[in-house]
Amino acid sequence: MRTGRPIPPLTLTDAERETLQSWARRPKSAQALALRARMILLCGEGNTNTRVAQHIHVRVQTVCKWRQRFVDRRLDGLLDEPRPGTPRKVSDAEVERVLTMTLESTPKDATHWSTRSLAVVSGLSRSTVNRIWRAFALQPHRSETFKLSKDPLFIEKVRDIVGLYLNPPDRALVLCVDEKSQIQALDRTQPLLPMRPGQAERRTHDYARHGTTSLFAALDVKTGKVIGELHRRHRSTEFRKFLDTIEQAVPPKFEVHLILDNYGTHKTAWIRRWLAKRPRFHVHFTPTSASWINLVERWFAALTEKQLRRGVHRSVSQLEATIKQYLAITNETAKPFVWSKTADEILASVARFCARTLETGH
Repeated sequence: MRTGRPIPPLTLTDAERETLQSWARRPKSAQALALRARMILLCGEGNTNTRVAQHIHVRVQTVCKWRQRFVDRRLDGLLDEPRPGTPRKVSDAEVERVLTMTLESTPKDATHWSTRSLAVVSGLSRSTVNRIWRAFALQPHRSETFKLSKDPLFIEKVRDIVGLYLNPPDRALVLCVDEKSQIQALDRTQPLLPMRPGQAERRTHDYARHGTTSLFAALDVKTGKVIGELHRRHRSTEFRKFLDTIEQAVPPKFEVHLILDNYGTHKTAWIRRWLAKRPRFHVHFTPTSASWINLVERWFAALTEKQLRRGVHRSVSQLEATIKQYLAITNETAKPFVWSKTADEILASVARFCARTLETGH
């Protein structure tokens, strides 16, 4: 005759079994939850508590506890219940007061609040103010800039250019063209102190200028390769020479779609006559104040980050040699920049931003 507490029957549904198996296998699951899931899976196969305890190396009482919790509350019974913790010392009214002061006022001596200044005024500690700001994703010390295009043909131009990126025409090259003008050859007044363990690279704050150059670039949207040319000036004369370079680089059998901004040298009568004589060239102007839509700007940003910002050049010739070397290296391992957003997504994002701006009353 069997004595002791009877074992409660345990039957798993397919959905419960699938959830338990995922908890037991998922690498990011809490180890305690994974162990409980394995216990219930073994119990669901008809094993006794003693056999389950021996199999996963826990006490029999532990198996009994979680088996009973699963029978009573199913999957929810395996989760940890929230602990009470220390009672709150900051009331909802104080949190609301901090948020109102942060969003609707400024200190007398500054343009924005800091944790220290707001703590003094509110009577709370700096850590409390900091926790409230983090909970509501507030960062008063940060400020970003924006500029909305006022181009009356903004929608049409966005659809036109994004269409070229996402669905380029057959037997044609899409080239994003622009110039990075007035690139300065800068040399530091003292030798650079290299990085070493525990200390960042150091350079003098002041520098000596040794002249400027301008880079004309055409990014092939499909391949990521760049046609580049350096000139000491950036007039329509130099732009015309660069167009000649593009014409020589692109085989005659291909149509050429040029994406350009609204810089004056791109629209002179001389350039218009040059384009009129070459019907295979098609020009697509970006909206005003919307240089972000021209992919070559992304390549210019990489050039600045990797070569120009921290580069030391003692002459314009040395600067130009550096840029030419970067052009050659990137073209050897060229990868295209992938444009992912559709025109509808971009326009919807702009519309949402405008709506939020109007809601603020500014």
